[in-house]
This record gives sequence, C-alpha cells and structure tokens, in this order.
Amino acid sequence: MADERPLYERDPAAWQAHLAEGNARQPRKRVGADVLLRNRRGEILLVNPRYKPDWDLPGGMAEANEPPHVTAAREFREELGLELRVGSMLVVDWVAPHGPWDDSLMFVFDGGVLPGTAHLRPTDGELAEARFVALDDARALLRPYIWQRLRHAVGALADGRPRYLVGGA
Repeated sequence: MADERPLYERDPAAWQAHLAEGNARQPRKRVGADVLLRNRRGEILLVNPRYKPDWDLPGGMAEANEPPHVTAAREFREELGLELRVGSMLVVDWVAPHGPWDDSLMFVFDGGVLPGTAHLRPTDGELAEARFVALDDARALLRPYIWQRLRHAVGALADGRPRYLVGGA
C-alpha cells in the first residue's frame, strides 16, 4: 500500500526542493516605496532627482528581501539625511510593464509632519533639490501617474482607508 501522506509529511527535504524550484521559476517584482511627508502648513515634500526629468515623492527601490516600509525609511535617510518613522501604508499601486521595465508594486507610506526644527537637504548625488509645495502646485511638477498616486495617498490620509491602484487609478 502506497504512503498517501502529502509530500511535505513523507519527505520534508523533497518538499523543500519542490518549493525552491517553484521560487526560482516564479517572476520577481520590482518594489518601490515612497513617503508622503508634510510640513506644518500642509505642504507636501517633493524631490527633484538628477536621473529623471520630473519631480517625485521621496523614496526609492527596495533591495532584495527588504520590506517596503524599511525601503522608504532607508531611502529617506540616504537621500535627505533624516531618520524618519514611517507610518501606515496609504497606497499600493501596480505599475504595468513599460519601456525596458517589468511590472512593479509601488507603495506610499505616511511620513507624518516634519518637526519644526528639522532641516532637509539632499545628502547624496541622486537629488538636485527637495522642497515643500502646496498640493495643487505638485500636479504641475509630477508625471500624471505620480500625481494620481499622491492624490490618492492624500485621500487615504484623510479618510484612513488605504488605496489599491492600477497605474495610478
């Protein structure tokens, strides 16, 4: 009579090999994480990266096996020299493949309100500038899908309901 127990019970080593093979064959997703940081006037912090044509929210791409909220805090620290307590997740946006890029998941986290004594300035070569702007003024600086992501993040902050977006919508 054949042993009818599942593979994970009959042969734990074979089960682990099966899982490892599946993991190696499944697609990987790029993950990015940004921060929505405000000042006491309610303006939004935007950054002007040197490596792309438009302004953006502060943040960047995750390293291998790095949780998105850790990515957001690390990128903020590396680019703007400030330790930031990253708050709740406001938005997850699935971005379709475009140009040379595969699809990705982009997160936006609540960065809170900048304390009155903190000073922000770019601390590495990736950013040309960082400044607070009124939400209405942000629209002219951001690519349309980043503007939509920001708009939804502000909405999630206001009503406490995170948003799942597809391409900013």
